[in-house]
Order: sequence, then C-alpha cells, then structure tokens
Amino acid sequence: MHFLHTMVRVADLEMALDFYVSKLGLVEIRWIENTAGRFTLVFLAAPDDLAGIDARGATTETSPALELTYNWEPEVYGGGRNFGHLAFAVEDIYIVCDSLQAKGVIINRPPRDGRMAFIRSPDGISIELLQKGPALMPAEPWGSLPNIGSW
Repeated sequence: MHFLHTMVRVADLEMALDFYVSKLGLVEIRWIENTAGRFTLVFLAAPDDLAGIDARGATTETSPALELTYNWEPEVYGGGRNFGHLAFAVEDIYIVCDSLQAKGVIINRPPRDGRMAFIRSPDGISIELLQKGPALMPAEPWGSLPNIGSW
C-alpha cells in the first residue's frame, strides 16, 4: 500500500489556486473537468515531489499529491479542520513564513521553536509547515509572536 493523495473541497477554485500555487508554491500536475458530475479536480504537488510524477500527471509511490475538488453547485463547507491538517516539510521555515506573510497569509501559529508553524487556506484548511531536519535556532520576530486565531 502507498499513499496517493489528500482531497479537500474548495468553495472558490481561483482563490484556492492562488493560495496553494501562487503563495504556498505547489505545482499543478493534472486538471480534470467532469461536466456530467459538475465538478473540477485539480491535482497539485510540492516542487520536491515532482520527480514522482509521470508524463500523464499521475503520481507514483513516491509522490503524494493534493487534490482540490471544486463542485460547480455552491456548497458551504464548515470548519476545514474536521479532517486534521496537511503537512509540508520546508528547507527554511523562517524564509517560508516571511514569504507567506509578505503575500498576505496569516501565520496562525508562528515558528517560535524553529520547527513548526501553521497557516490556513482560504477554505479554512489547517496547514502545518515543518522544518526539514533539526529545528532552526529560535529567532525574532517569530519567538515573540502569539498565535492568531485557531490552527
């Protein structure tokens, strides 16, 4: 058995793609429009996982993906945290959080410990950012920042 993907439903596909691709840096690997079912699926991968994507945009055993499901009929999705969270390993958690904050993303749980931070997507999906390897030395301003909202 191997992990294939995580699916999250999104209320606004354009806003979700702006967040996941333009701000978080994921890469679109496949787009499926199902007119009969009235939904769109967009599969995304982290840049470091692209080696596991085949020519058709399908994932392999080594490449997890995020599936955004957009239902064409409006629906209200509550919470977003009801399934847990998505997690991504990053090269430098401080640089990533600085970049996200500069793009208007709220850092709900700052990386005070040099290891872990949390943000939320426009649909309220909780996203954990983890420092690759050992934690970085605690640094300001992150060490002094409080949590914002829920994460």
